[in-house]
Amino acid sequence: MRVQPSHGNVLNLFFIIQVTYLNEYASFVDSHTVKTVNKKGVEKQVTADKFILATGGRPKYPDIPGARELGITSDDIFSLSKPPGKTLLVGASYIALECAGFLKGLGFDTTIMVRSILLRGFDQQIASKIGEYMEEHGINFIRECVPTSLEKNGDRIDVKGKYDDGVDFQDVFDTVVFAVGRDAETKSIGLEKVNVKVNPSNGKVIADSTEKSSADHIFAIGDMLDGKPELTPVAIQAGKLLARRLCGKSNVLTNYDNVPTTVFTPLEYGCCGLSEEEAEKRFGADDVEVFHSNFWPLEWTVAHRPENACYMKLVVKKSTDVVVGFHYLGPNAGEVTQGFAGMIALGATKENFDDLIGIHPTTAEGFTTLNITKSSGVSAAATGC
Repeated sequence: MRVQPSHGNVLNLFFIIQVTYLNEYASFVDSHTVKTVNKKGVEKQVTADKFILATGGRPKYPDIPGARELGITSDDIFSLSKPPGKTLLVGASYIALECAGFLKGLGFDTTIMVRSILLRGFDQQIASKIGEYMEEHGINFIRECVPTSLEKNGDRIDVKGKYDDGVDFQDVFDTVVFAVGRDAETKSIGLEKVNVKVNPSNGKVIADSTEKSSADHIFAIGDMLDGKPELTPVAIQAGKLLARRLCGKSNVLTNYDNVPTTVFTPLEYGCCGLSEEEAEKRFGADDVEVFHSNFWPLEWTVAHRPENACYMKLVVKKSTDVVVGFHYLGPNAGEVTQGFAGMIALGATKENFDDLIGIHPTTAEGFTTLNITKSSGVSAAATGC
C-alpha cells in the first residue's frame, strides 16, 4: 500500500483533521498491525481497529516471449522518447480502443489485435458499432487473434500470433501496446496473514455490498475490488460513502449498477445502467423493451459525415416502465450521459423521458422522443438532424 505525497494546503488540512499521512509501503503483520517502510528503509509498525485497502492495480502483460522486454502498456504511452510509429494495440478494452483512436488521429498507422469481442461488459450492439466506425476510418483490426511472441528486429518488433482457426499471424511494428487487463496490487501486502480472500485469477479482493472483505474489519475500494468498475470516480464515491458508514453518519451504499461512464473512442460512447444483454439476463427477455434510433448530429450535416453512425437507446423494464439502461453513441457523449445519469439514478421511467421538453437542436433531445421499439421491427434509421 502506498499513499502518494500531498502538497501545500492539502497536507495542512490533513493535520487539521488529525489524519496521519505516511508516504511509505505497508504490509500486514497481523490482523490489526501493518509494517511500514519508508524510502530510506526505516521500518515501523502501525496498529488500527479498521483498515481500508485502496492499492489500485497495474496493467498486466501476457505470458509470452518478449512481452515485457519489448512491449509497453498504456502507463508508458505518453513517456516514449520518440513517436510510436506503426503501432499494434493488443486487447479490446476501452483503453485499447481509446489509445488506438488518438494514435490514428495523430496520423500513426494503428492496428488492434482482438482476441474475441470488443468492450467486454459493455452493450455489445454499441461495441460493434464502435468497431465498424473505427475500421471505416482507417484503424486496422486483427480478429480473432492472440500474440504468441515478440522478437527484436533492428529498431522494430516482429510480432507473431495465432488466429482462432489456427492460422499464423506475423507482422512488424514500431510499438506494441498491451491492454489486456489489470492485476490488483495485492500480492505483497500480507493479505494471507489476515484472512482476506482474493479472486485467484486477478488478485482482486472479494467483498460484499458494504465493501467489507472476508475479514470483518478490513474493507476494499477502487480498482482492487473484485467485480466492480475500474473507474476513478467510482473509487472516490465508494471511499466517501464507506467513510461515512464507518463513522456512523450514514448507511448509504455505493450503487455499482447505475455508474455513468464514457468510452472516448473516435465516436464517443456514453452509458449508464445495464446493457441490453445484462437487462435480459436479470429480468428475462420478455420483460425488456428497447427504444432506439439512429441520429444525424447537426454539426455533421455540413461536412456530411455518416447519417446513421450515431445511435441512442433506452433499455426499459416493461413491468415497471423503469429505464434500466441508457446508451448514447455520438458527439459529446460524456456531457450528454452525465445529465441523464441523474434520471437513471432516481429511477426514471420511460414516461418521465417522454414528458421531458427537448432542447432543439441538440442530439440529446432525441431521448425525449424515442418511440421506435426493437420488437416492432420498424427501421430506426435517421430521418434528419
